[in-house]
Amino acid sequence: MLETFQVLHIEEPDFGCEGWPDGFEIKDKVLLKSNLTGEEKIIHEKDARLYELDINEGDEVFLIEGELRKLR
Repeated sequence: MLETFQVLHIEEPDFGCEGWPDGFEIKDKVLLKSNLTGEEKIIHEKDARLYELDINEGDEVFLIEGELRKLR
């Protein structure tokens, strides 16, 4: 059985008025809470991947070999 997590918070990096450096791959800090143990953990995930998978705060997700996946 896979351990599932709730997405508590997604924090995007802030580069102020300078914007993102050219060629920079934006990674967000994602706070997860285990539905099994209640423990919280932080992972870093590509911003584009979160949009691709439509992962938002409050969603249920799981990790497979360190990759975030959304429960459908």
